[in-house]
Amino acid sequence: MHEMKDTRRALVRIGYDGRVHKTFRGHQARERFENETRVLRYLESKHCDYVPKVLEAHVEELRLVTTSCGQRVERISPPRVQAIFRELREDFLVQHDDAYERNITYRATDGRFCIIDFEFATILDPAAPPGPALDLPKPDSPR
Repeated sequence: MHEMKDTRRALVRIGYDGRVHKTFRGHQARERFENETRVLRYLESKHCDYVPKVLEAHVEELRLVTTSCGQRVERISPPRVQAIFRELREDFLVQHDDAYERNITYRATDGRFCIIDFEFATILDPAAPPGPALDLPKPDSPR
């Protein structure tokens, strides 16, 4: 596996098969794991095709396995970043709550920008059950 991210909040590795393995750790690890799993499953039920799909959720290990959504974006304009996250909010009623360039990838197979890292996202759909209470990080704080 290739290590992609190793922070106090998560360890992210990409397997040789392309699957993404994210292990949650640190403050509110269980809540963040539950929230990301819940939001990704909600988006899949709404047929959102530019976010990862949940393949496995290992509650005991706080490890989520998802599909890959391409490569990290090297450069993207701030207005384009805002437009991508606005599309998610308007079309699928999900507020990302960590809406930064670092959470956008590019999928070359279809030329699509994708969104990753939904641990702090909020489902705005009033029909959806509420998620866990999360302490949101300060903007651009260490992850």
